[in-house]
Amino acid sequence: MLILCASKAVLALTLSKKLKKLVGTEDANALLSNLRGDSELASLGPILGISKVLKGEMSREEYFFRYGHRSPHEFELSIPDPSEDAHWLERQIKEFEELDTNVDELLQKQRAKYEDAWARFVECFPNKVKWLEKQITKASEGARIREAARSEFVRVFRILRNFALKAGELTGIGEDVFFLYIDEVEDLLSGRDVKVKYIPARKENYAKYKELPPFPSVIRGRFNPFEWVKDPNRRMDYYDSTAPINAVDSEILKGFAGAAGKVEGIVRILNAPEEGEKLQPGEILVATTTNVGWTPLFPKAAAIITDVGAPLSHAAIVARELGIPAVVGCGNATLRLKTGDKVMVDGGQGIVHILS
Repeated sequence: MLILCASKAVLALTLSKKLKKLVGTEDANALLSNLRGDSELASLGPILGISKVLKGEMSREEYFFRYGHRSPHEFELSIPDPSEDAHWLERQIKEFEELDTNVDELLQKQRAKYEDAWARFVECFPNKVKWLEKQITKASEGARIREAARSEFVRVFRILRNFALKAGELTGIGEDVFFLYIDEVEDLLSGRDVKVKYIPARKENYAKYKELPPFPSVIRGRFNPFEWVKDPNRRMDYYDSTAPINAVDSEILKGFAGAAGKVEGIVRILNAPEEGEKLQPGEILVATTTNVGWTPLFPKAAAIITDVGAPLSHAAIVARELGIPAVVGCGNATLRLKTGDKVMVDGGQGIVHILS
C-alpha cells in the first residue's frame, strides 16, 4: 500500500521538474500549490479541522475521530496521541483564538497566487494548457492518495499501543512494557521467563540517548552518536564516515525550494512541536524536520526552514498550500542558526541568507 502511494506521489515531483524548465521555480511552485483541489490533504486536516470546529462546522468528537491519531510522535507507541488528551483540542482552539489565526485567509491568498501563475502559463503556453490540466489532475490525485494512505496507516498502527498498554496492565508492569521486545511481551503474557530485570538498564540507556539530537535520516559507515554530536559542522540529514569535511559558507544556507516567496525575519529554533508556545507570530520556524504534528504551528510562522526534507516532504507540501515560504533539506540549519538570528528566506530558490 505504501509503495503504491509513494509511486503516485512521484507524479508531482516529475511535473515540478518539467514546470521549472518552462516557467521557473517560483511559478512552478505556485502551480503546484493547490494539490488539494476541492478536496483535503490529510496533512492539512488538523489545522483545517480546528478552523471548522471554531466555525461550528465540525464537532469536537468528529475532530478526534478524523485527526486524533495524528501527532508528531505517531510512530512512537510509548507516547500518547492527541485523542488520549481530553484537553489537547481545547489548547489548540484557545491558541487559534488568541492569535486570531485565519487558515481560510491563508488558503485564499495562496489560491490567488496559483491563479495568477495559471494565467501567465495560459498566456505563454496556450498549446500546453490541456496537457497541464491533465498533469495537475494526476499529481493532485497522487498527493491526496499518498497523504490519506499515511493517515490511515497510522490509524491502524496506533492500535498496537492499546495492545501494549493492555499487556502491561494484565502483567502488572504498566508502561514499562514499552521497554520489552515483542517476543518478550509474548513470553510475559504466557508466564515464561522474561528479561524484566533488564528494564532499569534499558530505561537508563533510553534517557541517555534521548538527550542527543535526532540522528541523521541516512547513515553510511560506522556511526558513534556521542562523537558525532561533538562535531559543530555535522549534518542532520545524512552521515557518511568516508565523506571529506567541507568548508562552511557562514552567510548562506542551501536547500531545496520548498515553497516560493521571500521574507526576512527572526529565527526561532524548535527541537520539538511541544515547544510551539515559544514561537512568536511572524518568526521563522527552524526545525530538524517536521511532520503532521507540527502543522498547527505553521500559520504562526513567516517562513519554514528544515534540516531534512525534499520538495514532497511535509514541510514543503503544507507550506506551499498555505503560501508560507519554505526552504527544506538544508542539512544543518539548526546548527548554523540560533534563535534570534535575522535571515532572509528565498523559498523559490531554496536559499537562506544569514543577515545577522
